[in-house]
Amino acid sequence: MDTEAQGFNPGLIVLLVVGGLVSAFLVGNYALYVYAQKNLPPRKKKPVSKKKLKKEKLKQGVAPPGE
Repeated sequence: MDTEAQGFNPGLIVLLVVGGLVSAFLVGNYALYVYAQKNLPPRKKKPVSKKKLKKEKLKQGVAPPGE
């Protein structure tokens, strides 16, 4: 069982396969991200509750109407 006779180090093969899978995964993710940015409509923001609006106004020092 002489592994050197084959010319390929099994560790190197494993490293190349794992590296290839990881790089393919990253490239695929990037491609999907670019595709989504171009083709999908932007997400709508959640409506801000009136309580939060009041808190923000109080933080800024603006008196809420009716008080």
